[in-house]
Amino acid sequence: MAIREILTAPDPRLKEVAKDVSKVDGAIKTLAADMLDTMYDAEGIGLAATQIGVALRVVVIDVAQKDGEKNPMVFINPKIVWESDEVANFQEGCLSVPDIWDEVERPVAVKAEYLDLDGKKQVLEADGLLADCLQHEIDHLNGTLFIDHLSRLKRSMAIKKLTKAKKAKETA
Repeated sequence: MAIREILTAPDPRLKEVAKDVSKVDGAIKTLAADMLDTMYDAEGIGLAATQIGVALRVVVIDVAQKDGEKNPMVFINPKIVWESDEVANFQEGCLSVPDIWDEVERPVAVKAEYLDLDGKKQVLEADGLLADCLQHEIDHLNGTLFIDHLSRLKRSMAIKKLTKAKKAKETA
């Protein structure tokens, strides 16, 4: 498949709300395969279609990637239908917000509904890293970056750092 360019903040396309996939067809399967290739190439554990400039509700995740293994998961039109009352702080980073890491408070467990690559409805109960990653990627589909969960000061500092790095890269 193909490795796609990952958009980085403050690119305005990252703030777009993704549209539902109406039909799981060859184009969606190709998109998911490209997203997995792109995620693995960038050594990430999750990627939303909006991060490569495609405003469709498609997410790929592989938390096993963190341990050097592969267990790819594809979520089409994912939505959280339940979340635990218990929350925890998770250290998050993002391929669209390079070199910035911070803690984000999220529910420790979630239940999500989604379509698989065969267009069949699935339900997944997740906790820990998988729950955090799923929430992070669904945020992307809703136009929210993890830095949007930070204080205004931390978010402002992150955007300034990203903008400065982007300008330096463009002039190099």
